[in-house]
Amino acid sequence: MPEQRAVLDEAHRLAGTGSLIPANKTYIQQRHVYDGQCKAAGLSNMHGLRHRYAQRRYEALTGWKAPKAGGPSRHSLSAEQRLLDAHARQIISQKLGHGRSQIVDVYCGK
Repeated sequence: MPEQRAVLDEAHRLAGTGSLIPANKTYIQQRHVYDGQCKAAGLSNMHGLRHRYAQRRYEALTGWKAPKAGGPSRHSLSAEQRLLDAHARQIISQKLGHGRSQIVDVYCGK
């Protein structure tokens, strides 16, 4: 949707390569602000959208469900599948704004 793209582009312009969390706040403090704003707008459980995005993107990139969505664990994958798994996790990590693919374990499982 063009409206969503405009909002995302503006957020990117504001944050650049930095963070949307103000320098004078911790992640938890900003999370409370965010949660309060979502509640005031009648929205709840918004962080769950990140989990859903990560799991759907993982499946699109690998061809199988993420472990947390009922897919195979990393340990049961073949060597070739583990390479694809690692590549997918790196892509998802970058899209979620993280610098480490290990953070995707929280969203997709191991």
